[in-house]
Amino acid sequence: MTFYKYQGTGNDFIIFDNRDSSITLTTAQVNHLCDRKFGVGADGLMLLNQQQGYDFEMVYYNADGNESTMCGNGGRCLTQFAYDMGIKKDTLKFIAIDGEHEATFSDNWVNLKMKDVDTIIQNHGDFVLNTGSPHLVHPTSDVMNFDVYKMGREIRYSDGFKAEGINVNFVESTDEDKIIVRTYERGVENETLSCGTGVTASALIFAHNENGFNRIEVTTLGGNLAVEFDKTGEKTFENIWLCGPATFVFKGEIEI
Repeated sequence: MTFYKYQGTGNDFIIFDNRDSSITLTTAQVNHLCDRKFGVGADGLMLLNQQQGYDFEMVYYNADGNESTMCGNGGRCLTQFAYDMGIKKDTLKFIAIDGEHEATFSDNWVNLKMKDVDTIIQNHGDFVLNTGSPHLVHPTSDVMNFDVYKMGREIRYSDGFKAEGINVNFVESTDEDKIIVRTYERGVENETLSCGTGVTASALIFAHNENGFNRIEVTTLGGNLAVEFDKTGEKTFENIWLCGPATFVFKGEIEI
């Protein structure tokens, strides 16, 4: 099987072109492919499928092998892959597990329109919201010296979140429109270098706390992103865009 490897700010993905519907993968096979010791190695795996009425369909699997909720960096990488595979349009429209998306290109970045956010729940000083995947945002100081794995795992497997799981973001504000985000991702069960839906959630919470900004610059361990949005109410956001690089890494073949 021919596969492709892409990454968005260090969030890396295995991609298969499945527009002929020839590929069916089991949970164990996806988990094996994503294994960094015995497989290709990735945070997740995606299929580029045909879908009537859209340029393509995005099917996303976590590294544990289970089909998962929306992945923002994955969506940006799959958009770049679709373009590289010949779907060459200025704006691409696709369907994912959380609904319709569109994506554009600018200055070597891929800009992905995310779902609207209409609910933010405060949880003991943290914030819980869904940006296509469920996220908890934990404001902190000195985030670069924070034990993300230990604390993220504790929250993800706590009584309130253990059943469905939640992604946990630790966020430090460095300027009026700049934040640093580190994320513990469910399904990967570790810190990743970047998480697109987590970056989006963190930026909206920063805007939720600090009115007046419609673009937040975000630094992750894997690089820089930006989130643009229209704040339409105290806890509501529309026209949300996740913007950043999406880069081809390599192409290969593997026998399953």
